[in-house]
Amino acid sequence: MKNYVVRQSTLNAPVEFAGIGVHNGKPAKLTLSPAGADSGYRIERVLADGRKIGPVNIGHSRVTRTSLCTVVDLGDSASVATVEHVLSALNGLGIDNALITVEGEECPILDGSAAPFASAIMAAGISVQPARKSFIRILRTVTVRQNDAFATLEPYNGRAFDVEIDFNSNVIGRQRMILDWSPRQFIENVASARTFGFVSQAKVLRQAGYALGSSMENSIAIEDERIVNPDGLRYEDEFVRHKLLDAIGDLALAGKPIYGRFRSYKGGHGLNALVLQSLFASEQNFEVVEADALPLEMEALEDLPEAMVLKPYLRSIG
Repeated sequence: MKNYVVRQSTLNAPVEFAGIGVHNGKPAKLTLSPAGADSGYRIERVLADGRKIGPVNIGHSRVTRTSLCTVVDLGDSASVATVEHVLSALNGLGIDNALITVEGEECPILDGSAAPFASAIMAAGISVQPARKSFIRILRTVTVRQNDAFATLEPYNGRAFDVEIDFNSNVIGRQRMILDWSPRQFIENVASARTFGFVSQAKVLRQAGYALGSSMENSIAIEDERIVNPDGLRYEDEFVRHKLLDAIGDLALAGKPIYGRFRSYKGGHGLNALVLQSLFASEQNFEVVEADALPLEMEALEDLPEAMVLKPYLRSIG
């Protein structure tokens, strides 16, 4: 069944998550709560003394660091790291409005994918709101490059992601995934893909203060041209799927869903942030339009069976 989706949505009820930060290794809690129409994604942080910083609207201008994860500034010398997976779940499911409350310096990594977030959101239920849904429509192609790597946003009648990676590793190699977005496509093909890393780099990263919470419970570990995790991969090309998952999360920092095509080669958080910066550098690059004006058809979120959302995550843990 296809429905023409024109209205905004939020969660029916709050959902809570607890775990550790993949980089700082410290305990972290995160709560997703319903939010009013036109509020977008807002984030706040609860400090150790109970004070709250924020909430502030998540936007590309708040990105302060993109090394290994995406970090957003909340003001008052406070920030939150590793926001990309929870944002990917929200953006990937097509949810417009949510309040993200984080207790700690970093969002919990959970299983290293967006599936726990997406599953909990769908279990809580989705509220369709009266306000009309709007998109950022790409009018002119913008591209950013770093050596042979690049990221591009270009006009396209739909929401498409085209991500290609190329690693000097026989385990990964060169992989490409093209996704015409819908909530179903996100759930079935992207949400469960986990973050990954090389065991040989772990010592250096930890000395630099990264990957202190990384383990085979939340990451794919690669050593001596083999997958160390006893259960192996969830998909044969899980690596590129996770990079696409990250891109969906990073592009949520546009503030509204993007109507157009995203393309990247050997990209990552840094290029994802830079292409948004380039997009918003000129008002001639984009326009904000309501869904009614776009030829966009997809399954409505409320049409998706809950079991379909839960299946990818449950497959990975039991």
